[in-house]
Amino acid sequence: MDVRIGISDINRELSIRTSKSADEVIDSLRTALTAGSLFELTEDKGRRLVIAPGKVAYLDFGPADTRPVGFGAL
Repeated sequence: MDVRIGISDINRELSIRTSKSADEVIDSLRTALTAGSLFELTEDKGRRLVIAPGKVAYLDFGPADTRPVGFGAL
C-alpha cells in the first residue's frame, strides 16, 4: 500500500510503500499519539520513517502502483 504523509509546516509530503494495511497504519499513529511516542513506518525495502505524531497533518492511502505488462491498451 502506498501511503502519503502530510507534515504540518512543510510544503512537501512523504511517500512510502508499506505492506501494512490502512487500518494498521492508523492504529500505529493513534497509539503513538496517545502514548506520546514517535510514529514509525517501515518501507517494503527496509527504509524506516520516524515522525513526531503531533506534526502529522494527514495520511493519504492508495493501492500500490502496478505496472502493466505487454503492449495492450489500458
